[in-house]
Amino acid sequence: MGRPMAGHLVKAGHEVTGYDLKQVDFGGTWANSVAEAVKDAEVVITMLPADPQVEAVFPEISANAPANALYIDFSTITPQTSQKLAAKWPRTIDAPVSGGEKGAVDAVLSIMVGGSQEDFEAARPIFEAVGKTFERVGGPGAGQYVKAANQLVVGGTYALIAEAIVLMEAAGVDATKGLDVLAGGLAGSRVLELKRESMLARNFQPGFRVDLHHKDMGIILDAARGAEVAIPMGALTAQLIASARALGHGSLDHSALLLVTERLSKQ
Repeated sequence: MGRPMAGHLVKAGHEVTGYDLKQVDFGGTWANSVAEAVKDAEVVITMLPADPQVEAVFPEISANAPANALYIDFSTITPQTSQKLAAKWPRTIDAPVSGGEKGAVDAVLSIMVGGSQEDFEAARPIFEAVGKTFERVGGPGAGQYVKAANQLVVGGTYALIAEAIVLMEAAGVDATKGLDVLAGGLAGSRVLELKRESMLARNFQPGFRVDLHHKDMGIILDAARGAEVAIPMGALTAQLIASARALGHGSLDHSALLLVTERLSKQ
């Protein structure tokens, strides 16, 4: 997702220097190291898989970026890690995104922002280049809590759509027309809009992998424990996603929850 996002920043007129473990073409300038990428930056951006990668690269950023640089982390990580980074770097924003690879390519991501109002306003041109919806939802770590809520709803929605497909097909109903009707009523969702055709076709080419959603469900359960709230549906969804991973589907799109439901129903 980082590559199309960087490309949109270039198209919006920003001077972008990028670095990754594997060199990619995004339209900007390529650096040979993190230190080289951030040394003169006004804004430093990371988009990484999980907490360990963010925590590994942050010391290089803090040691080499200008002291007044704004740090925006688009990664989905634990709120606690975001709060630790904010305590170490004075201008830090946690800004996890929703919308998947397609949302990144189309520059229509939804961005949940934690940090100060002043830094949020400074980051607005960045958000406008890569997203469609962006809101400051609180202080450091707040964006990660909202992203956890997002993944909770998305995972649960996939699980229920999977059950709906299995039910309709087992009953001999036209599931394609059935999902079309559902999408036009109260059961409609962005997931149904974008994914019903690929799920019916059993096309699970990843836009967002099961492995990553499994990681996110761990964040969700940890956040719920910290907030001392019960999320029984969330716990069940976490188990279904863990089952998909245990069955060897970790590299597939998270819509592959359908395969778990089919196995449970012996379809």
